[in-house]
Amino acid sequence: MRRVMVRYTVRPDQAEANETLVREVYDELDRTRPEGLRYATFRLDDGVSFVHVASVETQDGHNPLSAVQAFQRFTETIGERSDERPVTVVLHEIGSYRFLDGVGAA
Repeated sequence: MRRVMVRYTVRPDQAEANETLVREVYDELDRTRPEGLRYATFRLDDGVSFVHVASVETQDGHNPLSAVQAFQRFTETIGERSDERPVTVVLHEIGSYRFLDGVGAA
């Protein structure tokens, strides 16, 4: 299992466009329901910072997001929307309580 967090800041005039692209990723995930992925995205109070948290739980470590066309569209133009480029960090869980256990899943 691999858990990562990605944080970035978009230009103020791109915040809504970024959120729309993120919602398209979730629309496709809802339709395709890839196995081995838990994924959440948050928009921070400043309105321009975003945090994505992913847990990849596939046998071979392959990230199912890489096959999601809406995610590919999202990442293709992230540089054009960003003030602060995405920074990815691996998360090493110490403990959690119902954080990525399917709460809120459809």
